Amino acid sequence: MAGTKGGRPRSDRAHLAILEATRDLVAERGYEGVTIEAIAAAAGVGRQTVYRWWSSKAAVVTEAVTTGVLAPEAAAPADTGDVLHDVRTWWSEYQQAAHDPELAAMLRGLAAAAAESATDAERLYEHITGPLERALVARLHAAVRAGQLRPDAEIAAAAEALIATLLYRLLTTAEREAGAGLVDLLLSGMLVPPSADAAERVASSNET
Repeated sequence: MAGTKGGRPRSDRAHLAILEATRDLVAERGYEGVTIEAIAAAAGVGRQTVYRWWSSKAAVVTEAVTTGVLAPEAAAPADTGDVLHDVRTWWSEYQQAAHDPELAAMLRGLAAAAAESATDAERLYEHITGPLERALVARLHAAVRAGQLRPDAEIAAAAEALIATLLYRLLTTAEREAGAGLVDLLLSGMLVPPSADAAERVASSNET
């Protein structure tokens, strides 16, 4: 396992206690306020027990998130047949999730850990941002196949922009939400324009 050291077989109970203590401490104090000594004391183990399994505080925080103790599931947007509506709803749900104080604190802690280690940065992408990005990209590709988005649409760039904005707002603790207007801005130029017949029907209905 990346970020761990060899040694005696770990106790499942102690292992879980350390991860849960890490979660609680980072949520309470923030990443900078947590030490290995504090983790060990909260978990009821010796400091050397922590160091036997993890090489640093960053490694403990990374595992606490990426083993599923803390990580949110990366759900793809629903497919109702209206890609703009579906991505707006998905965007709003993830923004609401980011307001959870414990989750926000832990993800900020993971980002801080990733800044200290290329290995932990890779695990951040592999377990958090990567699945989130792939879920969104899959929904946008489905919209291309359904004829809702243009085949030449810059799907990867749009997905990256949306996820980068989510992370930016999480890491900067911004209170103001970036509303559905951002989704509209990114996707409006990717939408397949309505056919001439469809446009005529809409115009006719508006006249009546």
